[in-house]
Amino acid sequence: MKTAQVLAASVLAFALAGLAGPAMAADEPDPEGVEVSVTIEPLRVPGTLSMTVADNSGVTLTESGSDAAARQFTGTLPTVTVTDTRLPDEIPDGEFWAVTGQSSQLVATGDPAKTIDPKYLGWTPHLLSDTTTGAVAAGEPVSSALSDGTDAPTEGLTGQELLVSIANSTEEIGTHQVNADLALRTPVEVAAGEYHSTLTLSLFDQS
Repeated sequence: MKTAQVLAASVLAFALAGLAGPAMAADEPDPEGVEVSVTIEPLRVPGTLSMTVADNSGVTLTESGSDAAARQFTGTLPTVTVTDTRLPDEIPDGEFWAVTGQSSQLVATGDPAKTIDPKYLGWTPHLLSDTTTGAVAAGEPVSSALSDGTDAPTEGLTGQELLVSIANSTEEIGTHQVNADLALRTPVEVAAGEYHSTLTLSLFDQS
């Protein structure tokens, strides 16, 4: 009970002290006051590293370049864009990224027993954006398991690079575009049919 009384008296004394002071105009600054100011900057939105593929209805390969060694079917991969909006301090030292492509097995419509191994599908990537720093480059050409006569590795699309950053820091920041010439080279005795597969493109951020 004593504590409650002391608190009440203290509050009352404070209120009376305010009433007893000299009158002050509403617009006069308090001679003993301290002005407080603050500038609040907009929230910083972290940058991102992202990949998009141009609108498309798929790629239809048509026969072109067949010879006695193989039947060949070609087409063009839709444009792939990698956008890096991060600030320099958001990119860890030594970090780089890569876009890779991996094809599923080609399966004949209506006859799943007829297939073509993805090792027969290759590509030749082409850098479309102007990157004068050399920080981003198109991946190396990859041939079908049936060589196309070039020095390209005959690996097929089993996880090969389409676009890769070859440096870290600010040189990677920006927008980078790439596409690729696709070439399916099959044995000449490949079974006739309409085949379909999925080419999966993935963006990996690595260090």
